[in-house]
Amino acid sequence: MAERRRPGYSVHRSVLDEGAVEEMAEKCETKSSLSEKVKKSVRCSGPRMKSCLLGSVPVLSWLPRYSLRENVLGDLISGISVGIMQLPQGMAYALLASVPPIFGLYSSFYPVLIYFIFGTSKHISVGTYAVMSVMIGGVIERVAPDSNFMMWDNVTNSTTVDIITRDAERVRVAAAVTLLSGLFQILLGLVQFGFVVTYLSEPLVRGYTTGAAIHVIVSQLKYTFGISPVRYSGPFSLLYTVLEVCYLIPETNIGTLVVSIVAIIGLILAKELNAFLSKNLPIPIPVELLGIVIATIISWQVNLNDKYGVDVVGLIPSGLQPPVVPEASLFGQVIGDAFALAVVGYGIAISLGRIFALKYGYKVDSNQELIALGLSNSVGGFFQCFAISCSMSRTMVQESTGGKTQVAGALSAIVILFITLWIGRFFEELPKAMLAAIIYVNLHGMMKQFLDIPALWKSNKIDMVIWVVTFILTVLFNPDLGLAASIGFSMLTVIFRTQLPKYSLLGQVPDTDIYRPLEDYNQVRKVPGILIFRSSATLYFANAEMYQDALGRKSGIDITKILSAKKKLEAKRKRHEKKNDKKAKKDAKWANKVGMGEPEREVEKNIAIIEMHPEPDPSLPRAIVLDLSPVNFLDTVGVKTIRSIHKDYGQIGVEVVLACCQTGVVDNLQAGGFFNDKVTKSCLFSTVHDAVLHCQSFITQSRGEALYEEITGTHF
Repeated sequence: MAERRRPGYSVHRSVLDEGAVEEMAEKCETKSSLSEKVKKSVRCSGPRMKSCLLGSVPVLSWLPRYSLRENVLGDLISGISVGIMQLPQGMAYALLASVPPIFGLYSSFYPVLIYFIFGTSKHISVGTYAVMSVMIGGVIERVAPDSNFMMWDNVTNSTTVDIITRDAERVRVAAAVTLLSGLFQILLGLVQFGFVVTYLSEPLVRGYTTGAAIHVIVSQLKYTFGISPVRYSGPFSLLYTVLEVCYLIPETNIGTLVVSIVAIIGLILAKELNAFLSKNLPIPIPVELLGIVIATIISWQVNLNDKYGVDVVGLIPSGLQPPVVPEASLFGQVIGDAFALAVVGYGIAISLGRIFALKYGYKVDSNQELIALGLSNSVGGFFQCFAISCSMSRTMVQESTGGKTQVAGALSAIVILFITLWIGRFFEELPKAMLAAIIYVNLHGMMKQFLDIPALWKSNKIDMVIWVVTFILTVLFNPDLGLAASIGFSMLTVIFRTQLPKYSLLGQVPDTDIYRPLEDYNQVRKVPGILIFRSSATLYFANAEMYQDALGRKSGIDITKILSAKKKLEAKRKRHEKKNDKKAKKDAKWANKVGMGEPEREVEKNIAIIEMHPEPDPSLPRAIVLDLSPVNFLDTVGVKTIRSIHKDYGQIGVEVVLACCQTGVVDNLQAGGFFNDKVTKSCLFSTVHDAVLHCQSFITQSRGEALYEEITGTHF
């Protein structure tokens, strides 16, 4: 293939420093004050009020323009498909949250309707989610453990758990933490805090969800084996639970284990068949729904609960519950968990929402998503729901079956409403082992995330470390503490990378105005007499000292040693001058006394002169260019560092100039007192090439002055 022809260009202009550029470009010095910004933000007008209303309630914007011809069929099929999926997943995830299964159906209804009104993503399916459920389950088990509800059974002469009282209290705890997490999300959305999700990097989220999936699996082992282990809470609780399960394995209920094995194998085979036939089917086979229907029928016909002791769902009340105000007295015990739920739920939803928004070419408002999820959880808290987020499996079904708008979500909620009102009671004989099997099989996608490790090892080892550490912290410290520790570790990696940046000396690509690191390119040449230094990170208090040290190493200049030697030489010269001055006065006084006149020549001979050579060391560079293009801000320590470098190297005859300063950096320098009568913006240049040309001119001028001094003996 012929080489692509590159267009050329030629620019003829003077070397421009920052002052000249500001003058030519007419930099605007006027900046809005805080009071003016506040006034502007609260100023109200008709168009602005309309825009605010449509932004706050997005359904008013898109529903009037809804196209029945283009969207209704896809949304209808998608809504029914997702609603059918919501039934088994809602019941299964309710077990994860340690509440009765019916509350999983409530959580698949009320929050979905609220999101339909306030949400901006057209494709995500909000509702129950495994990670959120296991986090809520951890909170509930801590606040309302079984040990708080033990009662004496006179029939068996033993203590048993008061299940009715326990479940009622656990529902109250779930409602309280859900309401509080929703309020956190609303508050964060109102203060435009949607950017908080940027602290949840993709490796962190994937490592976290994988670790949470391990908690989910371990929490369901009791339903798989039909045992009753003690539920632990706090750090390392997962390890204690695993040990407890291993200890109780000899007590396994064989009937429950058989149901679990058959259910898992059946679901896996059905899902594989579903995937194989996906191209030929208009909608996917509702595998989970068929599974719970078949399991319920078999359990009812065989009477698994009475004959084999297989634990079943039990009483499922029909109809909807009236709203109840969550108990504020519980807020103090769950406030930290509520904030973690708010962040995790939002992070998962907005991450998936952005993927589909990018795919289909529309925008998801991150702050409005916070408010939408917050309202969904807050309203859900009054109707005894538990915190919701976005499910990847249901979202994929909603998108693949033709869902194009939020109408699909609303239709799925109507399906759940129909099931809750009239069909739910038919699933009272459903084995809990079947729900556990559904959870296991639905987690296979998260288990595949272990494949991220070798992929990240090849692409970015720091991200791999974040993934692995997040996974370990989540497994060891539980999802709530694990998330906080993981975010802390992720932030530390950023700090360490800014503390340990790559320091480079730049050289010129021949016959161009392009400069590249000398160690990375073979044809890049060092500019004679000029050292061009660049750090790959911004300059602030954490790495300011290392920046100075790296400049000294790269330049070969021990500035501290040179300045110390110069000060010692200067002090020695002053001492000699003072000593000789005293001696001269003494000799003059003695000469006057004996009448010999002024012994000028004698005195002059006795004065020891120490010369300070005006020419700098030829081994040193004559100028240093600091390329500040990676620097996006300077704190006070950074400004002091730049000022110290400029002053110290200037004292030994090395000109220091700055290049590629962003406007904010120039403002930081000005606010930090870098500029004065002697140091002006003439030492700042827009490009490295401008700075190099200026330094070459400075060096040429200095050599000319030195030559003139040598010929004429005149000092400048």
